[in-house]
Amino acid sequence: MVIQARRDAELEAGSDAHYEDVRYYDATYADRREDVAYYVELAAEHVAESAGPVLEYGCGNGRITLSLARSGVEVTGIDRSEPMLASLRQRLAKEPREVRRRVTVRAGDMRDKRLRTRFPLVLCTFNTFLHLYNRDDVERFLARVDSHLAPGGTFVFDTSLPDPEELARKPERLHRTPPFRHAGSGDIVRYGERFDYDPMRQVLIVAMEFEPRGRPRDGWMTPLAHRQFFPQELEALLHYNGFEVVALHGDYEREAPTRDSVDLVFHCRRRNEAKRQRRRSSEANQPVSARKRRRS
Repeated sequence: MVIQARRDAELEAGSDAHYEDVRYYDATYADRREDVAYYVELAAEHVAESAGPVLEYGCGNGRITLSLARSGVEVTGIDRSEPMLASLRQRLAKEPREVRRRVTVRAGDMRDKRLRTRFPLVLCTFNTFLHLYNRDDVERFLARVDSHLAPGGTFVFDTSLPDPEELARKPERLHRTPPFRHAGSGDIVRYGERFDYDPMRQVLIVAMEFEPRGRPRDGWMTPLAHRQFFPQELEALLHYNGFEVVALHGDYEREAPTRDSVDLVFHCRRRNEAKRQRRRSSEANQPVSARKRRRS
């Protein structure tokens, strides 16, 4: 039996709604800087080796994209959220000319968008991979990555690890936080989250509920749908789509993953290229006499 996550209205809303209120999004993630530093350092290393551009899937309104460009990296960003891309273009217009010239913005679905450029480094940042809800989504996306990856290039993406405590929560229970001023509406709001995990689809939908103080009838809800990928599952999906994990980090400090890791960062290469690289490295480490005997 094949279990498929249907592309329904619930998933579509969970893919888009969180990215429609750009001011709230900016305020929510303003202090998230560790992944920015990680990707800027990574891009600098690859550019030093290949002098090629970087492709970022899920560029949003430029939280990582603009930092890459400011560091001197030429970057193409792809995203399907029009509000986020409109914000990115507005932010880009305020940057110095040399930064603006390094950024190319493309609207489109990461499963289908085709470019005519190949990149030595392809990124899929900040849980964008978790919006691939079924095997078909993953396979279509990885096919696009393969088509955009330069020979010998590296594909890097991050995901949050499934949290058993969150997956076990009952959707009828509202998990509240202290009130705060909503950056989008300007209201003081009561805020809470409901967690609804579907184990057959492996999709967690977080319903974020906002209630303006004194005006409960004016409240609203924003859904966020994330596929829950487990590490061994991801390794298998990558393997059977022609990729090999060549490095795996358990945080943005490049530490090895542990059972307490919250995020994983996968560094991948085409499987045939990774195999050739291992063979070359093995030969280079052999004594000259052994290499001569094997060639004779």
